[in-house]
Amino acid sequence: MYLGAALGMLCVPPLLHRTRPRYVYIFLSSLGFVWSAVWFIFSSDPPRAERAKASSAGFGMPHEPTSGQHVLPMTALSKDTDGSNKQKSWTKRINRADTIPWRSIMSSLPVWAIVVNNFTFHYALYVLMNWLPTYFSEGLRVSLESLGMSKTVPYLNMFIFSNVGGVLADHLIVGRILSVSYTRKLLNTGGFVVAAMALFMMTGVRSSTGALLLSSICLGLCALARAGFAVNHMDIAPKYAGIVMGISNTAGTLAGIVGVGLTGLILEAAKANNLELSDPRSWTMVFSTPAILCMISALIFVVFARGERIFD
Repeated sequence: MYLGAALGMLCVPPLLHRTRPRYVYIFLSSLGFVWSAVWFIFSSDPPRAERAKASSAGFGMPHEPTSGQHVLPMTALSKDTDGSNKQKSWTKRINRADTIPWRSIMSSLPVWAIVVNNFTFHYALYVLMNWLPTYFSEGLRVSLESLGMSKTVPYLNMFIFSNVGGVLADHLIVGRILSVSYTRKLLNTGGFVVAAMALFMMTGVRSSTGALLLSSICLGLCALARAGFAVNHMDIAPKYAGIVMGISNTAGTLAGIVGVGLTGLILEAAKANNLELSDPRSWTMVFSTPAILCMISALIFVVFARGERIFD
């Protein structure tokens, strides 16, 4: 995902400079068709025999549920005719409404801690991804083409730190250095707090080098925080992880709509107050808003997040 963003920053500006915007959209949409073809050809359910975690979560089941029903895999040990234990497997169809504790999920503070942090992560990500080019071109008066490969650094940093966060979290948990709860809170809080500091500092930066450095720190540490909130649904609700992930990702998508639109309104308000986009004051609220959200979300996660299973 982050490598794609880096390649987009590298390829789109030259394409936009040499052609009309219409062809940029055609190019990007064609990539979607190519990826869809690859997906439909090569995607498959994970085989249950080879993927124990997938099997326990119910993926790859041979029978599709009927309307309004959910198929649960059932196993038990029974005595065979020779007295040995023999495992029996069957499926049980029950109403979906009986299997998903919607009220408990929607009223759970640990779930809402994930939702809030997902919102904040995507708010910061979409605002920077959509408005950083404008900040460089209008705020700093720097052409994106003149930045060369360096403009991909913030997104490459996300790729690096998202993997670092995952490996580090596994090391702390598997090595019993920290509990699951402390590990999630440490990485989530550390990532968001440092990202907030970088965003606050961006309000006073007037050089492209400084802006690239701080945006790289911000996005990289936000990616590190994903080792906290973005996988916590598997800790607290492994059976309903897809549902919790769907709820939190809905909040993340709404953050993109709200964040990008609100940033445009902030800049329009600055123009109405006779401030040019090259004036640092025009961008103060743009970067301060996600910074404040990062601080608030980190605090919420520390207080309400959990590392143990709370939904069976």
